[in-house]
Amino acid sequence: MKIIVCVKQVPDTSGKVAVKADGTMDRAAMATISNPDDMNALEAALQIKDKNPDTKVVVISMGPPPTESMLRECLAMGADEAVLVSAREFGGADTFATSTTLTAAIRKIGVEKDDIVFCGRQAIDGDTAQVGPQIAEKLGLPQVTYVTGIDYTDGQLTVRRELEDGYMTIKVQTPCLLTCIKELNTPRYMRVSGIMECYSKPYTVLDFNALVDDPMVELETVGLKGSPTQVYKSFSPPVKGAGTMLEGADKATCEQLVSILGEKHII
Repeated sequence: MKIIVCVKQVPDTSGKVAVKADGTMDRAAMATISNPDDMNALEAALQIKDKNPDTKVVVISMGPPPTESMLRECLAMGADEAVLVSAREFGGADTFATSTTLTAAIRKIGVEKDDIVFCGRQAIDGDTAQVGPQIAEKLGLPQVTYVTGIDYTDGQLTVRRELEDGYMTIKVQTPCLLTCIKELNTPRYMRVSGIMECYSKPYTVLDFNALVDDPMVELETVGLKGSPTQVYKSFSPPVKGAGTMLEGADKATCEQLVSILGEKHII
């Protein structure tokens, strides 16, 4: 059994967003982190591997060469193999072009009868939640999104899907694709032994020439040229002003609070 986990290195949006003169995000000027939901997806794959030692976990990412550091961390956490999809031709891709490239790379790795593809629900830099479902459609796989529980027993996969007003339990046939949310689990830390072993595990870089034999991959279908949508502008929202603090639990404080809420038409 093989589990392929799609991961992404994203800008650390907890700090100030760096923006170029043309209004696009300056990723090179910002600190990067592993996309949080993707780490939940990796942890889900590793938990299945813990119970099924014959499972191979492959992490795959599309990005520039420095993405290697994140992939090495995934290997240190317990993944068996890493694949980086990196080429200038893939730069500037929107979700549609990204999913085209990742689909071709996943097909090159191979998806067999018992395999699973894991993705995070969404990346914090775009928040679209589109890439995972697009990959599933292009691979022709059944998909379950917003997964908050997974039970894999004797080849049977049962997942718990979060809805706005409850949960749905679904049995899904492999091969399939699941997108994971943070409530699914708590990602493990890298092991010391894992850190020592991560540079000896298989690490492959796929460029444009490695994927051009796929019928979906052409210069006009990947990267900026293959993107039907483009980001018009990225910016940091204005900082909110200081709030009003009321102290005390007496009648006068309560009346003051009611007066403020009334002025704002909240009550």
